[in-house]
Amino acid sequence: MIYTRQQLEEFEAQQLASYAIHSKNSKGRKFPEEEADLRTRFQRDRERILHTTAFRRLEYKTQVFINHEGDYYRTRLTHTLEVAQVGRSIARSLGANEDLVETICLAHDLGHPPFGHSGESALAKMMSDYGGFNHNNHSLRIVTVLENRYPDFPGLNLSWEVLEGMVKHETDYDQSDAQDYDPELRGHLEAQIANVADELAYTSHDLDDGLRSGMITPSQLDGIAIWEIINESIGRRRTDALDELSRHQIIRRLINFEITDLVQSIDRYLRKSNVKTALDLQKLPYNVVGFSEDMYRRNRELKDFLFNNLYRHYRVVRMAEKTEQILTRIFTAYQNTPTALPPAIQQLIPDRGLERTVCDYIAGMTDRFAIDEYQRLFDVTVLP
Repeated sequence: MIYTRQQLEEFEAQQLASYAIHSKNSKGRKFPEEEADLRTRFQRDRERILHTTAFRRLEYKTQVFINHEGDYYRTRLTHTLEVAQVGRSIARSLGANEDLVETICLAHDLGHPPFGHSGESALAKMMSDYGGFNHNNHSLRIVTVLENRYPDFPGLNLSWEVLEGMVKHETDYDQSDAQDYDPELRGHLEAQIANVADELAYTSHDLDDGLRSGMITPSQLDGIAIWEIINESIGRRRTDALDELSRHQIIRRLINFEITDLVQSIDRYLRKSNVKTALDLQKLPYNVVGFSEDMYRRNRELKDFLFNNLYRHYRVVRMAEKTEQILTRIFTAYQNTPTALPPAIQQLIPDRGLERTVCDYIAGMTDRFAIDEYQRLFDVTVLP
């Protein structure tokens, strides 16, 4: 049996909560298109994102550890896939639109430059007098301008609700600028789920990578409430060695523990708010997606620990300093000598301006390409 788009939309009407975003009620696309016969709008948007050059490049962009530091650490791509998996799990349990959540999750880090947050910091400094740079805004720029895949419009022409979810992406490390997307309204339920899925994924998986790398030791975590609770739940004692199997078990239990708390907490918020429609939910003076108070405190303690002991670890800081200098020198070289840019990039300068063109080019680089480009520009023993 073949399910048409209309039938899939009817399934949504039957299965999704009234306050979820239903694809048939989408505000549509900037450039009118005939919709697909066998996919909903959000399913189609998801596949457009998956086929972008920007999405493929995430495989070689830093999460915490630069790609060449090891094959087993998360990259920006594996992080993105894990965020999407967490987001789908939460959405499915709450009657939210799983396709929309997944699409926002897959798009949320498209705009990250090489070398993670240190790369973003370098570009933000270089662009401070030229319109600025942050990866949230650049993600939107990628899907609305930079991806050139269709003859009739720039970008991907994604649905309004996907773009709104992207611009209203907020975590401890990301702040949104929703000026053109109903800034007086909160993110819809699916956007809020994508936000918390990102936080949950990077906290648990950065902990996993930190333990794997040896930058964090189990004894350092002793006394951290959520660590103690998880270890007790699997019967592990402080004196026990943390082998690979035990580490997997802890991270898996941590994620399940947090998702369960989230779903139960969100359900309480939704019942208390008594919202009936997606617009009702967006008009609330608070987000409905969040942890219980106890879990929020435990997560805050774990995040503070990771900031002080992993993100501020001397090996991470040294690499961040080095990579920030790499991008700063590359930017300055292109800025001073635009003819050092590839000809296809030089042709964009009259329309975009020199600095924005350079910024777009560097932001699209992978870690490996940026390092190679640095050597080509500054190492006299390397041929251009």
